[in-house]
Amino acid sequence: MLIAQISDMHIRRKGDLLHHMIHTGRELRRAVAAINDFVPRPNFVVATGDLVDRGKSKEYRRLRAILDQLAMPYYLVAGNHDDHAGLRDEFADHGHLPRSGSLSYVVETRPVRLVVLDTTRGRSHGGGLDAARLRWLDEKLSRAPATATLVAMHHPPFDTGIAPLDSHPLRGREELAAIVATHPQVVRMIGGHIHRACEAAFGGTVASTAPSTAHQLILDRQPSGGYMLRLERPAFVMHRWTGRALTSEIHPTTGRAAPHLRAVC
Repeated sequence: MLIAQISDMHIRRKGDLLHHMIHTGRELRRAVAAINDFVPRPNFVVATGDLVDRGKSKEYRRLRAILDQLAMPYYLVAGNHDDHAGLRDEFADHGHLPRSGSLSYVVETRPVRLVVLDTTRGRSHGGGLDAARLRWLDEKLSRAPATATLVAMHHPPFDTGIAPLDSHPLRGREELAAIVATHPQVVRMIGGHIHRACEAAFGGTVASTAPSTAHQLILDRQPSGGYMLRLERPAFVMHRWTGRALTSEIHPTTGRAAPHLRAVC
């Protein structure tokens, strides 16, 4: 089984470039084309948040026009740049999306089950999991203890070593780790937010993030470092379930590279 992961697309209205130079729509179209051309084709695609940049209805319409070109089903995860109401309205025919409350849901895909966990706190940069969401996750995982499970979320549940990111950690991650540790069928937790591929041991499994389909963040580990982005090779991740383990590969979509820029994400 193959599962493609795209993340942090930050789609804007047509003609509106991110930071006055990043054509996020064009880059997502390139990722979609690369995924469609992949042999063998993935079973489905997971988009792990920051789907659009400002949460506007025109951005979601443009996002849908691009994602509907995928030749396989796709599932959406809300990020801190997303607007729940706008996302629900544009994708109202996606029956797995809850019509109210958090955007957490389960898709009974096989042989790997997909559990989407909403980690957003409105438009706050940092994520959070309250008691209700943690109970929901525990309940959903308990229903299929023998089925390999992929948990998709936006915010990573681990420190990156990058001060600006780690100053807004995922709230409730200790409780999350305790729950995941009791469900060994969770073969991976995937997310985005940091615009880089990164991974860490977490709750008895592995938590990982994907690169952005648009722009990457520079991993400045200086205590005084700020958010810096780099116009370098956008990419997506391909996760392969072997029947015993989940392996992952990063696939760049272009060969573009350019100097870095300072920005707030």
